[in-house]
Amino acid sequence: MNAACGTTLADRLADAVARINAPDVVLAVTRHGVRTVLTGGSALSPPTPRHALRYELGSLSKTFTVLLLAELARAGALALDDPLSAHLPPDLPLPHPHARRITLWHLATHTSGLPRIPADLVAGALLRPYDNGYAAYDTERLLRTFARTRPRNRPGTRWRYSNFAVALLGPALSQAAGAGYPALLRERVLGPLGLTGTTLGPGATGTDAVGHRTNGVTPVASADMGAFAASGAVRSTPGDLLGYLEAHLSPEGTPLSGPLRDVQVPLLRRGWRHRHTHTLTWYHHPAPHGPLLFHLGATFGQQAFLGYHPATHTGLAALATRRGRTCRLTDTAYDLLYALAGEPTL
Repeated sequence: MNAACGTTLADRLADAVARINAPDVVLAVTRHGVRTVLTGGSALSPPTPRHALRYELGSLSKTFTVLLLAELARAGALALDDPLSAHLPPDLPLPHPHARRITLWHLATHTSGLPRIPADLVAGALLRPYDNGYAAYDTERLLRTFARTRPRNRPGTRWRYSNFAVALLGPALSQAAGAGYPALLRERVLGPLGLTGTTLGPGATGTDAVGHRTNGVTPVASADMGAFAASGAVRSTPGDLLGYLEAHLSPEGTPLSGPLRDVQVPLLRRGWRHRHTHTLTWYHHPAPHGPLLFHLGATFGQQAFLGYHPATHTGLAALATRRGRTCRLTDTAYDLLYALAGEPTL
């Protein structure tokens, strides 16, 4: 806990931690670069302190992948409006006309028309929700499945959240830049931002948080995302996540200033009566003094939230080793960040 942020903020964080129902909980706030981190949970403290563990980010990984996309676009390796097919094997058959019209922009913004997950994963996900169907799903299978998938609507006409779509950015970015997705992410995003505690796989024994089922007791195996790495494989420490948020809040102080600004520009409206705004990768909601940007993530046994409010230079990372509505992480984190957005900072 950082006394420089004041007792009031620390007390509010402690109250929020207590409302989140999970074995391990971390809430971390940065305000004008001053950090406050509180931890708690229903389980005994692990041997490695909770604030030092690496947590599975699930769909929050998409923000890292799309930042990589924006960086490669700035570097001239690709263009956001490039057809996806231009960065896939040339002999891949694409019989559905809509599939040939999908661009990298469509994939990033969930407007490709592709379903949330491939059809061949649906039955297993419904019948065995804690079995990891992603682990055995390699890139060759991902591309074959894409080739035979008919988009549900013409690209660019409807917002439909899709792990499948962002997963395809992995091989597309690799083809465009001539290196594997893990190497590209390390060299073009994680390294320049100094995120040394962020990886695409497990770390050394004892450094990774252990997820749990919805009962909060039964442990869940570490999530191997296979070819869906671009959609959900990133793991990170609370400290790195604060650094990631601070980079978005102060892009000009980083080597990725252009891409960090690009991913925050409002691009489309979605939802009922188009009430909700979306950037290239972040949800974009109205808040006091200016917009609030955020994203959620979950794996089979963990849950995460990242959000920031540029007007007050405030960022919040929330992590829990349990997922589901009864965890209450998402609502608690969002409400806290919204409240902080309405308060003046020093």
